[in-house]
Amino acid sequence: MVTIPQVKLLHACIVAANLGLLVPHVHAANLIKNGSFEKPVAPSGSYELFAESQKFGGWTVVGASGNVTLVSGTFTQNGFTFPAAGGIQWLDLTGNSNTATGVQQVVATTPGTAYTLTFYVGNVYDPGGIFGVTSTVNVYVNNALVFTATNSRGAGQTKEVWQKFTTTITASSAQTTIGFLNGDPGSDTCNGLDLVSLVAQADEPPEEIQ
Repeated sequence: MVTIPQVKLLHACIVAANLGLLVPHVHAANLIKNGSFEKPVAPSGSYELFAESQKFGGWTVVGASGNVTLVSGTFTQNGFTFPAAGGIQWLDLTGNSNTATGVQQVVATTPGTAYTLTFYVGNVYDPGGIFGVTSTVNVYVNNALVFTATNSRGAGQTKEVWQKFTTTITASSAQTTIGFLNGDPGSDTCNGLDLVSLVAQADEPPEEIQ
């Protein structure tokens, strides 16, 4: 027998479905540590350099001899502002060496499982200036290039503009190394990375009811 309270609850669920709503769910676990680069804390309005082989906040600096920069979202230079995609900090893969340097992290994975890798690339559109007009990030999985993301947004703006990228990877072992390397030319001094996440596709939330 359906009681009156149950009928009311059923009616509410039908209404929610018709409105394209879902009952709140628990967010899938992000396997990446410090994906928004909030640790350690860079000086406000400034930045902190990390050289090849150095470690910070779960990341290791890798690639060509050079460095990367942890940047405060209140940093400004040459009339441009550099807000983070999320939080208050972001990572500049060009550092001050402007080399093919970057960061990587080893995560625990399940062999045969598909994962969604999501990240944001920041670009400053500065024709003829030191920041160039595009930002390219090369994505490596277990030291093999699997994806190249290029952000060319920001024309007419005086701030760093972010673009979201997503790709799927399938784990082949119990540990997977995820890496991001600067793909910009040596004349380009800004290539942002922020909000990195790796989530098992089986754990991703369902789509909204339409």
